[in-house]
Amino acid sequence: MTKALVKKGELRLFFAKPLDKQKIKHFTLPNPHREIYDFKDMKIAHKRVPLGLGNSVRIAQYNSKTVRVVIESRTPFKPTAYQPLFSKDTYHISLPKGSAYIQKGNARQAYIKPQITKQIRKRHTEVIVIDAGHGGHDSGAIGGGKKEKDLVLQISKRVIKQLKKRGYPVYLTRASDRFLKLNQRTRIADKKDAKVFISIHANSVVKSKRHKMQGIETFFLQNTRDERSQRIAARENNAVLKGTDRVSKHVILDSVLSGPKIVESNKLAIDIHKRMMTNARSLYRDVKDGGVRHAPFYVLVGASRPSVLIEVGYISHPKERKRLFSSNYQNLLAKGIVEGIENYLQNRRREIDF
Repeated sequence: MTKALVKKGELRLFFAKPLDKQKIKHFTLPNPHREIYDFKDMKIAHKRVPLGLGNSVRIAQYNSKTVRVVIESRTPFKPTAYQPLFSKDTYHISLPKGSAYIQKGNARQAYIKPQITKQIRKRHTEVIVIDAGHGGHDSGAIGGGKKEKDLVLQISKRVIKQLKKRGYPVYLTRASDRFLKLNQRTRIADKKDAKVFISIHANSVVKSKRHKMQGIETFFLQNTRDERSQRIAARENNAVLKGTDRVSKHVILDSVLSGPKIVESNKLAIDIHKRMMTNARSLYRDVKDGGVRHAPFYVLVGASRPSVLIEVGYISHPKERKRLFSSNYQNLLAKGIVEGIENYLQNRRREIDF
């Protein structure tokens, strides 16, 4: 694929060689409605093919031999896809009616409906704090020479950027490669009176299981008997709890394992996880769903507000590790986190007056 643009309500795709329609696979996914087109034996040629045309259209190199186009719509629609007469190297796909587009360079930048665009630009008052796990001497999990501390900072910065675009006041616990103690990670959330606290991490398992364990998991604070959740919590707690004796750990944890914070954290975790999975699977259908779980993560203890810890994937899994360090997948994860936070806050606005 050499070029992609939007013109006269259509997505127009250009190829360097004649297109074989037998190698185009089209299918639909619900919630939200998405029309998916896979072009087999194709590659994105150069920078004239944007990876995203606003919020409606996304283009990506799905795998080494497949280019995927995703057209998202708030309501179901039936696209018309065709090759123009006498043109064997182009392909046109109709877009949902009611979308707005503005000219940008040689192509048109697609945007969602005007009333939604206006909502995105609205200034909000709910403060959000994003915590990039580990940092400094604490590299977190390591897989294939890649470090968890670097990955989660990259994703956290993308989340911050998207939240700012939507008009939210946001803070990042660390913007560089430095280590923060347990109380430092949550202090800013209390100081700024944040409405939610999100801690971002990546998972890992021993070498014998590295080809088996993969997927996204979202946690909220609670004790658990589940051995897998206990193992994950123990690994993440190891660095932030250095110097804290065993009795103090239990006193800290037991003091917060009840009350409205836990209930709201559960709701927040559900909203974030659902949107992350939806966005990730829009381009990568094989992303594993680890579900919403609970475990005693101490980094969530100090934040006296709804808080969740996200394990964005397994850095120990070769295929997932490669995906996690791609900018396209990171943007999908960040978009899911942001949409989940926004869904939660919108529901809370309906319940009580912020």
